Amino acid sequence: MTTEQTEALIGMGLTFAILVLMILPSLVGIAHERRVDRQLREAAEGGAQKSSSRSTVPSTATWYAEGRRSKKLVSS
Repeated sequence: MTTEQTEALIGMGLTFAILVLMILPSLVGIAHERRVDRQLREAAEGGAQKSSSRSTVPSTATWYAEGRRSKKLVSS
């Protein structure tokens, strides 16, 4: 390999390295955005399923409050 070929190979390698360094941040950003979009989509789908499957049975606090209200009405 001659000196000119070696210099050309080094030049092409450096050019490729600079190109990779310039493109790498945008590729990382794209990957991050896709991950966030996927997480938001999963959260929206999971939230919709949880709200539709939520029980309509009142909580213990609601039962307690209704019981106290009915006792007040009866006693007065």
